Amino acid sequence: QVQLVESGGGLVQAGGSLRLSCAVSGRSFSNYAMGWFRQAPGKEREFVAAINWWSGDRTRYADSVKGRFTIFRENTKNTVYLQMTSLKLEDTAIYFCAARLGSDLSVREDEYGNWGQGTQVTVTS
Repeated sequence: QVQLVESGGGLVQAGGSLRLSCAVSGRSFSNYAMGWFRQAPGKEREFVAAINWWSGDRTRYADSVKGRFTIFRENTKNTVYLQMTSLKLEDTAIYFCAARLGSDLSVREDEYGNWGQGTQVTVTS
């Protein structure tokens, strides 16, 4: 079982930046893909970004965040990050870290079996 703990959320002005962290622990997760999802008030949870843990050389992004968000991981720290820049009001949401066995960078939340508790990001005008 893989445990995930997010941190780094908070309040930020539109146009600003924020970095989310996801500390990963538990069984060996070298053959895992890590993803970030978000859920805005009154909306379904949606895919944001994903990365393959082993080499970190493959990433995938939702169109809405492409060019503004960057996902990366530091194996030595067992941590996955989501660097968010040029934040918009519509980026306000609870952000969840997720893990799935296998290297496929799926956008489907039902394919991720491990989830963190989420961290709130609020973008203000």
